[in-house]
Amino acid sequence: MYGAIIGDIVGSKYEFGNFKSKEFPFFQKGCDYTDDTIMTVAVAKALLRSREEEVSFREVLVEEMQRFGRRFPHPQGAYGGRFAGWLRAEDPKPYNSYGNGSAMRVSPCGLIAVSMEEALALAEASAVVTHNHPEGIKGAKAAAAAVFMARSGAAKEEIREYIQENFYPLDKTLDEIRPAYRFDESCQGTVPQAIIAFLESDSFEDAIRNAVSLGGDSDTIGAITGSIAWSFYWGRCWDAPLPDDMKRMREQAMAMLPAELLDVVREFEEIAVHRWTAWVRIGLVKPIKT
Repeated sequence: MYGAIIGDIVGSKYEFGNFKSKEFPFFQKGCDYTDDTIMTVAVAKALLRSREEEVSFREVLVEEMQRFGRRFPHPQGAYGGRFAGWLRAEDPKPYNSYGNGSAMRVSPCGLIAVSMEEALALAEASAVVTHNHPEGIKGAKAAAAAVFMARSGAAKEEIREYIQENFYPLDKTLDEIRPAYRFDESCQGTVPQAIIAFLESDSFEDAIRNAVSLGGDSDTIGAITGSIAWSFYWGRCWDAPLPDDMKRMREQAMAMLPAELLDVVREFEEIAVHRWTAWVRIGLVKPIKT
């Protein structure tokens, strides 16, 4: 989650003013968290509730997304039009979207899962409450799968092969994508580019710089790339010390969040680590109902 939030904040400055270079101030005036962070936190809170209360993740997800959306109604960059209406609806229904909103909020599903099957099931459940178009579901599942594999210690080539075999071709380089790439809010026009930005990186910061340098929907590309890169560069299953540069970035980003969001982020990390540790130690954890 930290990686998604940092990517969102850093990319927010350039969402409507793209900057096609990696040379930019990382945290700067004008950067702030957006709807990407708010909805990522809502997904995390719904996963926590589902686990604790033994209720359907999908059922409480709708409640939490609407609650956080109404609690924070005017984020930087605003909510998309149809999604804003969904947040206000008394009986919200999915609207067949294939927008990248399903992928930008999905990282908690990949982080709390203890198997690929669980990561994909949670990702689909997180998408279908709004983005029930096949491409919307596909984007969420691809992003969650990459996060799960990065968190589990997979090599970059393993991640690349899995995504290519199951979701998207990843045959272009950033240098080939960047010149003609424009603002694209679809999953199919965002998720593969975000994954390539991670694959071509040599550090967490470099991954975010790659993502922003593409242009396009930079906060969302940053969030997706960041969620994968954070897990990968921290080390297998969070069992290594957090590098000092990543620690500093986390402190800067967390200082920008309201306490209500920050509390969920911290609680979620604790539970996700505990759940994975229990799975590794005894091979048994309480399932999360989708």
